[in-house]
Amino acid sequence: MLLGHSSYYFNSIWLYLDPADPLLPNWEQFVLRYIGYLCAPGFLMMNGAMVWWTFKSRVDKGSTDWNARWHLIQRGLFLVLVQITWVNSSWGGFSEFKPDHLGIISTIGISMILLTLIISMKWQIRLGIALAILLIYPFLLKIAYNPDVSWQQVLMQTFIDAGEFNKYPILPWFALAILGSVMATGWLTGWKTDKQKIIFSLVIGFASIIIATIIRMERGFGNIFPFSDFGSYSFFLDQKYPPSLYHNFWFFGWVVVGVGIIIFINKNFPKLLNLLSSVGKVPLFFYCVHIAILGIVSKRIGLFYREGEVLETLIGFAVMLIVMLPLAKWFGSVKQRSKNYIIKLI
Repeated sequence: MLLGHSSYYFNSIWLYLDPADPLLPNWEQFVLRYIGYLCAPGFLMMNGAMVWWTFKSRVDKGSTDWNARWHLIQRGLFLVLVQITWVNSSWGGFSEFKPDHLGIISTIGISMILLTLIISMKWQIRLGIALAILLIYPFLLKIAYNPDVSWQQVLMQTFIDAGEFNKYPILPWFALAILGSVMATGWLTGWKTDKQKIIFSLVIGFASIIIATIIRMERGFGNIFPFSDFGSYSFFLDQKYPPSLYHNFWFFGWVVVGVGIIIFINKNFPKLLNLLSSVGKVPLFFYCVHIAILGIVSKRIGLFYREGEVLETLIGFAVMLIVMLPLAKWFGSVKQRSKNYIIKLI
């Protein structure tokens, strides 16, 4: 995420790159762009896993069903508020207030709220709901609407299409959040040993990647952009805004494989994850603060804004890591000690 956002602010390719249909000149620029594709699926899936675990933990500790859901609903509403009051404006260094836009954080928040409606259902039912959404979604994209008519734009881009109002329509990303809650059932309770968690994660992940590859190779249902050859840039860059069926199965698989790898590392080399854990404890803080710093320094002040290429992006990424890691560790300790309602939500 940080690497992708560093590229957004420091990489001159963004002077002409169309995020909806990216044409990339070389392998290095492809990697910089493509690595960010993993973020949104990962965010939604991990959030879905957290929603399931939080709900189960609270109920197991004696909380009522409604109180457990209400806790999650409040969190979801807070994320929507953060999106429209902070995140939207932070991209431009707070040069203007931009509440009339949704984005990834609000999509996570609304998905949390929707997930509370089905979170107590068996994992098989949740899996069926997620797959049904993903399979029906390509047909919903065929619905015609006029983006110049406000109510049509808001309705369609909130839930189905991607555009100026919202790049992250709720339905497909909500499906990934549901899948995250399904995987959490295995990761956190169903699979008892680390070995089982690793094996099942790799099997499920690679099975999804194979399914995605078959969908892509068929070049029909579940694809949005054409591609030239297997393994070409165009093969991997099927549409993210909004996501295609191929995109969702492909990145669901890689996120699950990634979790399996992290479990393996934690089992065998736990100290290697200490750096990640400081960020993982305060992901919303990290997200909000790093974009604000980049927005103020690069876009508002104008330091190196889209003046570099790959090397300058990597330097900006390294500098931001040096800045953000101590901040994340500090806020993590503050959050752990604090009883303030707002700080606990961040």
